[in-house]
Amino acid sequence: MPSPVGHTMFDLMRVTATALKETYRCDRTSGRQHNEPTGNQDVWHYHFHVFALYVGDNLYLNHADSYWLSAEQKRPYVERLRAYFSAFAA
Repeated sequence: MPSPVGHTMFDLMRVTATALKETYRCDRTSGRQHNEPTGNQDVWHYHFHVFALYVGDNLYLNHADSYWLSAEQKRPYVERLRAYFSAFAA
């Protein structure tokens, strides 16, 4: 990835972390980036996960209880972030 693109991605990650803190009032945020086959990636691409974290959530220790939400279950969270970002676009 060219450096200017990487810098832009970092800026977007920072904005996203701020949006999570403002929207969900989380205690902190965390980011993870995985790539190549050992990162469970079959087709090389870049993506970065930004997590909203709360005291006691044990995100990095609690994989046994992990599950995937349906699109419908995710919708309220998406709408809250969409409203947050829409305020900047106006």
